[in-house]
Amino acid sequence: MHGEASLFKALADPTRLRLAVLLAVRGEVCVCMLAQALDEPDFKISRHLAVLRARGVVEARREGAWMYYKLAEPRHEMDKCLHEFFRACLANHKVARADLKRLAKATCAR
Repeated sequence: MHGEASLFKALADPTRLRLAVLLAVRGEVCVCMLAQALDEPDFKISRHLAVLRARGVVEARREGAWMYYKLAEPRHEMDKCLHEFFRACLANHKVARADLKRLAKATCAR
């Protein structure tokens, strides 16, 4: 149960939970667009994504100076259930809907 507790601890922060929902719905997204969606500075979003990455929740890839993140492939049944929960339940939350609306309008500095 320590691994599960660690996962939920990482997702307990509202910003990290919002990021997980955005990535579950949209797939791979650039940090600059995630920052615009959450109306937070890039460095703050990067720091939260680093926590999620260390826990194995997200994967990253670099393209030039830009970092792109996506949810990690589910390794266990619980991961699959969480991904579905993000998409089916939390994506309908009013905060997530507002985040998704801002993400749809976000532009990347590329």
